[in-house]
Amino acid sequence: MEMNKIIELDKANDKAVLGEGSIKQCDDTRIDDAPEKPVPADKCEKKTYRDFDNYLKQFPTKDGRFGPYGGAYLPDELIPAFEEITEAYQTICHSSQFISELRRIRREFQGRPTPVYHCERLSNLISKCQIYLKREDLNHTGAHKLNHCMGEGLLAKFMGKRKIIAETGAGQHGVALATAAAYFGLECDIYMGEVDIKKQAPNVTRMKLLGANVIPVGHGLKTLKEAVDAAFEGYMREYKDAIYCIGSVVGPHPFPMMVRDFQMVVGIEAREQFLEMTGLLPDAVVACVGGGSNAMGMFPAFLSDPVELYGAEPLGRGTAIGDHAASLTYGRRGIMHGFESIMLADENGEPAPVYSIASGLDYPSVGPEHAYLRDCGRVNYESVTDDDAMTAFFALCRNEGIIPAIESSHALALAIRLAKRMETGSILVNLSGRGDKDIDYVVEHYGTGEDYLSKL
Repeated sequence: MEMNKIIELDKANDKAVLGEGSIKQCDDTRIDDAPEKPVPADKCEKKTYRDFDNYLKQFPTKDGRFGPYGGAYLPDELIPAFEEITEAYQTICHSSQFISELRRIRREFQGRPTPVYHCERLSNLISKCQIYLKREDLNHTGAHKLNHCMGEGLLAKFMGKRKIIAETGAGQHGVALATAAAYFGLECDIYMGEVDIKKQAPNVTRMKLLGANVIPVGHGLKTLKEAVDAAFEGYMREYKDAIYCIGSVVGPHPFPMMVRDFQMVVGIEAREQFLEMTGLLPDAVVACVGGGSNAMGMFPAFLSDPVELYGAEPLGRGTAIGDHAASLTYGRRGIMHGFESIMLADENGEPAPVYSIASGLDYPSVGPEHAYLRDCGRVNYESVTDDDAMTAFFALCRNEGIIPAIESSHALALAIRLAKRMETGSILVNLSGRGDKDIDYVVEHYGTGEDYLSKL
């Protein structure tokens, strides 16, 4: 089975079937040419924070739906495997023994809780609005990814699996999963595009040191989408003995729910910490969005609060197809990699080529929960160019002594934009990862920042 082909819905018998390569809309018509102007959100009843008191009990639905998005579109041979994962997760997620063990791991191994930090110098350069960071870059392995990888590793042990399989773009998910595999004594295969292997060489070395088998992916654009395709194909061959640990809130149900649940510790901690520091809630919360795992870790804790939520999408070099990966801004509804969401397509309805300076953001779709939260108006999504992300990157380095991941720099860039717009108040940013992995690439292509510091 070729997982780079698109899985679409056969409405006649309500089963998932393997398509011939075209992303289909829900009305079974092919997606129109990818636009270079923003696409309006689908019509949906608009909601305010007052409508989200019981949200986590209502979404996803039993079949993995967030409104019209989500679900599980799978070939017949994988349906039992995903049913097994769903049943196992629903069993252990309510187990006091599992919860206690996960809390112990987070405290003793990951170093949680991570702190909230006030960027006083940077804030005062911009406006009277104050910017704070949730320091997920200080989580063990340097990013938020370990939050769900340790949970998935525990799940694999509970299910009696011997191997965990995953894809990675920036390498942070790969490093985190390799760490979990070493901790739990599991084998580990990591699929990674050849472009990203070269770009993120330090993380490749870390994965190998941790004992992971890093498998290069050399077809297509040789980046994150192709790595996902290859990982699915690898899982197809070993699903009886392995579990596919998806690296974001994407993929077939239950992974969008499961990854969100494991990541929610970020927002729960941050809300409590911010209240303790300031006595107030932030006026806005910002996170970068590729697939969307760090954002779905941050947003749920604030959904029922009078707080504005913002997702920063990668606009890359510009609005032309192939120059960005801003799925929610320029995409259409479709089904890919076993789930329904908003995604980017080319003139033939195929998954569009995408680009971002941030290897962890160059994916042609987005988690289904993000698509729903956009449609109902609870979360605002804005796009950030490479240039703006790099300006934010260097600004944080020089003014606060923190080197952020390029992915996280997109969120910081949007926060800087909002601070200028708001003038007063406070913004909490999920600094989802540190920039050790990026420094060689940054210095080679952008120098040490002198040309960017004047752009703030």
